[in-house]
Amino acid sequence: MAVCEVCGNDYDKSFEVNAAGQRHTFDSFECAIHALAPMCAHCGCRIVGHGVEARGAIYCCANCARGVGNQVLKDRA
Repeated sequence: MAVCEVCGNDYDKSFEVNAAGQRHTFDSFECAIHALAPMCAHCGCRIVGHGVEARGAIYCCANCARGVGNQVLKDRA
């Protein structure tokens, strides 16, 4: 068993994620998302999908990007 680095749960079904040259151990996808998913530069939510990028920042959607003045981005229809 391994201990989740987010919640501390000692779980027999934990898993490892290798990201950016570092190894992480989690007991759930929820904890992995909490630790590794980027945050929207406008609303602060965790970005689980692709998100959109503009001027070096990542946003959960084009609406949030527009909220800070990036008018050219559009969500897919």
